[in-house]
Amino acid sequence: MKAIRYHAYGPPDVLRLEDVDMPAVGDDDVLIRVRAASVNPLDWHIMRGKPYITRLQNGLTRPKSGALGGDLAGSVEAVGRNVTRFRPGDEVYGGCGLYLVPGTTGFAEYACLRQDAMVHRMPAGLTFEQAAAMPVAGVCSVQALRDKAGVRAGHRVLVNGAAGGLGTFSVQVAKALGAEVTGVCSTRNVEMVRSIGADHVIDYTKEDYTRTGRRYDVVLDVVANRAFTANRRVLTRRGVFVECAPCKGEWLGAPLGLVRLYLLGRVVPQRMGFLLCRNSQEDLAVLNGLVETGKLMPVIDRTYSLDEAAEAVRYLERGHARGKVVVTV
Repeated sequence: MKAIRYHAYGPPDVLRLEDVDMPAVGDDDVLIRVRAASVNPLDWHIMRGKPYITRLQNGLTRPKSGALGGDLAGSVEAVGRNVTRFRPGDEVYGGCGLYLVPGTTGFAEYACLRQDAMVHRMPAGLTFEQAAAMPVAGVCSVQALRDKAGVRAGHRVLVNGAAGGLGTFSVQVAKALGAEVTGVCSTRNVEMVRSIGADHVIDYTKEDYTRTGRRYDVVLDVVANRAFTANRRVLTRRGVFVECAPCKGEWLGAPLGLVRLYLLGRVVPQRMGFLLCRNSQEDLAVLNGLVETGKLMPVIDRTYSLDEAAEAVRYLERGHARGKVVVTV
């Protein structure tokens, strides 16, 4: 089968389309014919091996598996003898995460997942491209807003980075939870963010949301381009700040950010949190329900073919994607 592989850390140029062996299907595994996969910031962090702390798991000097792509959608090709949740022909989507059978990921013609993976049947009416856009960004949005921030009806929620993959899901999930939502984005994305449900939109090229004088019950920071002290200014006294931005820094990245937020949270009245997204079949089911009731729809910026995966990663890495970037297989 064809699959994207890389054998050294570096920029997108290290990615190659190669012929590799089909994954073996174990007794508890599900073989999926991949139709689409989406790109996440974690992909290019893993590809570059930065922050360096990630190499403790992925390989110190060179990548262990060389496979990439954490989200996918496709049809079940075969199942192991112990699998009861799925059968051949089912259309499914999910996030590979820790459940991926070693050596395969979404940027390939086939992927093999354990049946206890974060995988679910696709919502009715979605294309494979739309479904592939959902798992990581959608589940992270649910966990950040519902679980970490405790958003409920009537809350005022600000999403900084509302036009990106995680941001577009977060605006819609916050609205579904009953919040009054303010999205922060650039001029070219104002109408798009408003169209997905934002009650108010702040164009950061014209206005600094940390100096408007407005207060919010929850600030969800997707891009981490403002200091913690600046974000505190816009929180109510008992407000909640949640950061779920891509890893920052070359050495410690997310772990260092987590520690800083924890220490700050010990001395201020507001709650400070850093999202560490977990695999959850139940939260995929929540996304299904939101799609089927018309409260959520993935936003896709661009699609690329499998042999253009390097360009897809390069485009996302520039930081200006509107919604999700998808690779079709």
